[in-house]
Amino acid sequence: MTDVLEELTKAGVSVWLDDISRERLRTGNLETLIKDFHVRGVTSNPTIFASALAKGDAYDEQIKDLAARKVTVEEAARMITSADIRWAADVLRPVYDQSGGVDGRVSLEVDPRLARDATPTIAEAKQLWWLVDRPNMYIKIPATEDGIPAITAVLAEGISVNVTLIFSLQRYGAVIDAYFEGLEKAAANGHDISKIASVASFFVSRVDSEVDKRLTAIGTPEALALKGKAAIANARLAYELYEQKLATPRWEALAAKGAKVQRPLWASTSTKDPSFPDTMYVVDLVVADTVNTMPEPTLRATEDHGVLKGDTVHGTYDESRALFAKLETLGISYDDVVKVLEDEGVSKFEASWEELLGTIKNELSLKS
Repeated sequence: MTDVLEELTKAGVSVWLDDISRERLRTGNLETLIKDFHVRGVTSNPTIFASALAKGDAYDEQIKDLAARKVTVEEAARMITSADIRWAADVLRPVYDQSGGVDGRVSLEVDPRLARDATPTIAEAKQLWWLVDRPNMYIKIPATEDGIPAITAVLAEGISVNVTLIFSLQRYGAVIDAYFEGLEKAAANGHDISKIASVASFFVSRVDSEVDKRLTAIGTPEALALKGKAAIANARLAYELYEQKLATPRWEALAAKGAKVQRPLWASTSTKDPSFPDTMYVVDLVVADTVNTMPEPTLRATEDHGVLKGDTVHGTYDESRALFAKLETLGISYDDVVKVLEDEGVSKFEASWEELLGTIKNELSLKS
């Protein structure tokens, strides 16, 4: 019987779990997924934390202590989330050591309400890095226009970064440049840049959700035939851009100093349309030096019935560009799609963060 996730790992795709909870940690579930499902990293976001906190009693003792200390809701959120990330980082530390710091990473997001303000984002990133105090952590910073300088500044402090909420190729180019500049500044600041790492989280399924909604509204056979194609094409062109940026003297100079590549990470890889194969955002984005972060159902679906077809990215670039040209002729603007998605992405994370704070506030009052 083929171990699909092992084959995926051998193909150069690091399998990460897009979920974290204290229940998953204390039951040993994460260790099981590392051992049996080749999980090599964990990502989190405000939605995931809000969901975890609303279930079970895993957080009761800590919340009781926080209530006794009369901490603010925001400080309680910081302490609760950082505790989970620290625990997960320790569970994944062997993977981090065995991979030379490439994998074994756990991500913690800066308060998404700061996404459009660089100065507090930088300050919060530094605080979270100090608080968790684990070398295998990533600080997640959204790739908004204001987030770009914050990414550079945080990297310059020697802090590893997961750049999140990337939708457009243009913004992704700016993210790669921000990574290069951050490493250059880190080196100038005396940091060993071989110890700094980064991933660039390109959101996948949401692109199809937005584009397909517009294709459905057009409703012609030509339009409907393009459903379920834009997201994968967008990610494939992102990988082309990644390769182009690595083939520059600027990167070669950084690599000579020991810099790690900023791997593309495929996020939002569960299918939202039930008519699509549930593994399509995994098997159609197989290429070396990438990460695919999956919710557990997608992870298990891939292991159960995913069919790998080798490298499914190289050789697709012209076809992917042609797809977007067709969308433009139908009146679907790429620039408008990615702008809508970024604005929605920030708003959704803000809403989830407010939900998390509301849940914590309620729990603190019950335990006080």
